[in-house]
Amino acid sequence: MKRVSLYSQSRRLGAYAQTGRNVSLGISKAAIAAAAQAAAEAQAALEGPPKRPSRAAVALRNFRSRYARPLSIAASSLLTLAIVAGYNYATTPRKLTQRDIDQAVLHTLDKQPPAPSRAAVAYDIIRPSVVRVNQVGLKESDDTERAVGTGVVIEESGTILTNIHVVAGAERIQVTFFDGTKSDAHVVSVQPEDDLAVLKVDTVPDDLKPATLRSTRGLNLGDEVIAVGNPFGIGPSVSSGIVSGMRRDYISPKGKRTLTNLIQFDAAANPGNSGGPLVTADGEVVGIVTAILNPTDQRVFIGIGFAVPIENAAAAAGLSPF
Repeated sequence: MKRVSLYSQSRRLGAYAQTGRNVSLGISKAAIAAAAQAAAEAQAALEGPPKRPSRAAVALRNFRSRYARPLSIAASSLLTLAIVAGYNYATTPRKLTQRDIDQAVLHTLDKQPPAPSRAAVAYDIIRPSVVRVNQVGLKESDDTERAVGTGVVIEESGTILTNIHVVAGAERIQVTFFDGTKSDAHVVSVQPEDDLAVLKVDTVPDDLKPATLRSTRGLNLGDEVIAVGNPFGIGPSVSSGIVSGMRRDYISPKGKRTLTNLIQFDAAANPGNSGGPLVTADGEVVGIVTAILNPTDQRVFIGIGFAVPIENAAAAAGLSPF
C-alpha cells in the first residue's frame, strides 16, 4: 500500500515562498510594514511629545555620576565603622557588681568544693596511727602531763613510741586507738638520753596502720609540719606550723632533763602532746614531740616546741636508722 505523504514537496509552494507573499492570506511584506509604521505613529500621537527632565533631576543625575565612587567608598567605611562599634559594644564586659561576684563564687563552690588544706591532708594520713596514752590508776594529781600523753604506732604488731615522762611511775598504762579500741600496754625499752619509751600493747586492733617514718636529712627551716596529740587531755587535736630550727638543745626548767639535737617547731603543743608525732605535709613522721619552752612555770606553749628526730626514735625501737 502506498504511504500518504504528510508534507508536500510541491514546487508551487516553493515558488510562492520565493515571491515573498503570504500563501494563505495573499498579503505582501510591504503592506505589513506599512501597517506597523502607521500603528507606531498613532501611539506617538496619543502619548504626545517626550517630557523634558527637570533641573533637579538633571542635577541629581550629574551629582551621582560625578561622585558615585567617593559615595560608595564613604558608605562602605560607615558600614565598617558600624560593624566594629557593634562588636565592641557586644564584647565589652559590663562592670561587675558584688552580687555578680558572690553568685560566681557560690556557683564555683557548688560545682567544685575547695580542696582540703595541706595540714588536713597530713592529719588524715597520720590519724589512724596516733594513740592516746593514759596512766590508769594514777592518784589524783594536777600533773596532767603525766596523766595523759600521746603515742604513735610504728609497727603492725602494736609497737608504739612515746616519751618516758608520759609513762614514768605508772601503775598501769592504757592505750586508746583511733577507732576507740582500748588495750593495756607495757614498756619494753627506754632511751633516757632522748626521753623515749617503746610500748607494746596486749591487744592489737584489726587493720592497725603504722605510721610512715621519714629521715630528717631533707628537713629544712620553713618546712611545714603538724603536731598531733591530746593537749590537756583534749584530742586528738592537730596544730600546724613550720620547722623553726634544727639541732637545738633543751634543758628542763628544773634542770632534770637535758636533750640535744632536737627539731624546733612552732606548731602549738601543750601538756598532753608529749609523745605524739611531728609530721610533714605529706603525713610522714620526722620527730616525736617531747618538750615546750616557756620561761615561766605555767607550762603552756608560747611559740617554741621541740621534737626528738625520728632517727633517734627508730633506734630506740630497735629499727635500723635511715
